[in-house]
This record gives sequence, C-alpha cells and structure tokens, in this order.
Amino acid sequence: MTGIMQVALSSFVSTAAPGQQAYTTAGTYSWVAPIAVTSVSVVAVGGGGASQFDGAFQISGGGGGALAYENAISVTPGTSYTVVVGSAGVGYGTDGGTSYFVNSSTVAAMGGKSAIGGGAGGTVIAGNGGSGGVGGQAVGGAYFRGAGGGAGGYAGNGCAGGGSSNTNGTAGTGGAAGGGYGASGAYANSGGGGGVGILGQGSSGAGGTSGSIGGGGGSGGATPYTTGGAYGGGAGTDWGAVGAVRIIWAGTAGITRAFPSTNTGDM
Repeated sequence: MTGIMQVALSSFVSTAAPGQQAYTTAGTYSWVAPIAVTSVSVVAVGGGGASQFDGAFQISGGGGGALAYENAISVTPGTSYTVVVGSAGVGYGTDGGTSYFVNSSTVAAMGGKSAIGGGAGGTVIAGNGGSGGVGGQAVGGAYFRGAGGGAGGYAGNGCAGGGSSNTNGTAGTGGAAGGGYGASGAYANSGGGGGVGILGQGSSGAGGTSGSIGGGGGSGGATPYTTGGAYGGGAGTDWGAVGAVRIIWAGTAGITRAFPSTNTGDM
C-alpha cells in the first residue's frame, strides 16, 4: 500500500500556462499570483503631464511619462500584490501620476510634469527603461503653444515636444515615442507627445510635424492630436495620457518571457 500511495501522490503536479494581465485605468489594484506562478516580468508607464497655461495666452507642453520594466520578479502563488496605474495630468498644471508594481522599489515609472516653460519628463524610479520627453516651451507672446513630450521607451528616452514658432517634434529612439509639433498663432493647437505600447519593444515614434502634429507612438503606442497618446504621452494644448502596468509570466511552459522583446505579446 505504501508504494501505491507514493505513486498516486507523485502524479499531482501543479502546472500553470503562460499568461498576462494589463491595467490601463488609473487607480490601485491587487493582482493575485496564479497557482504555480513564481516569477513574473512587469512593465510600467507613468502618466503624461498636462499642459500649463501662463495667463498670457501661452501654453507650455507637458512632459511624457517614463517607462520602466523588470524581469524575474519572484512572487508567491496565491499572494496578492499591489498595482498602481498613474493618472493622466488633467487640468492645467497637473502632473502625471507614478505607476508601479508592489512598491516604488520593485518597478516604478514616474509621470511627466506640467510647468511653465515646458514640463520635465518622468524618470525611471526602479527597473530598466527610458525617461519621458520634455514638453515644449511657449515663447514669443500670446497664442504660442509648446508641444507635449513623448513617453519613454524600452531602450531609449521619449523625445521633446517642439517649442512654439512652428517647431517639429523630435523622433523617438529605442521604441520611445516622438514629441509633438509646437504651433503659434491665434487658436492654433500644438501636438501631444506620442504614447508607448506595453506589449514589448517595437518601432520608435516619429516627431510631430505641421501635417501631423501629434508625436508618433512608440512600440505600438498611440499617436495623439492635442492630448497625449496612450500610454504616457505628454499634453500639447490639452491633457496628458494615462499610465499603464502589464504583468506577464511563463508559468510552467518551459519558455522564456522577458521584456523588452522575448515572448512579450499576449499568449
């Protein structure tokens, strides 16, 4: 009987399929590690900063949110872990929120800032990745508008938004987003910075131009008009974009899943 019991017990082996969970609405959440999942990879994007109005009909662009990622984070099956998604800068002078997994020492990306003269891009607090681009400065008098900075990339920083006086945004590198186009003139709108995708590193975003004022999205992120492109784009004439957090795991499938680009798509 002893030998039979040993064989029966050894046949119960916990397995886990590859999986992922994305959080794309600002707020605080609890993620519970699935059975047999002991290691995860996480990417976090901070929210984009809002534009800033200086009271003289000049608007400076908001900074883009940073992107941070980390691999091989140990977790315990059945345990709950905190996830925070940074809010978009909404309303003149509002910074984007920080996004993180567990706490700000595990993997965390700061949101972009909002300021007269152009908001600073968010920085990587913990993990790997790139800072957000700086918002464009509004100079030259009434109706000049600086553009939004692009969100950070997996292997490069987000790029600056164009200043006023009809200035093109800068193109991103390393999967980062491009900055928006800075415009001048009554009722002209400046472009928002491009957002960045959370499915792993892809192509970089182009800078905004007079024909396409929003900065290009990096790694599959959105190209905006005046608002920042999801996720993490800084604002041009309007508001920034929300941040995001995405968790991926290989389970017991015998494969590797790791940012920036190893089996990072949905499975």
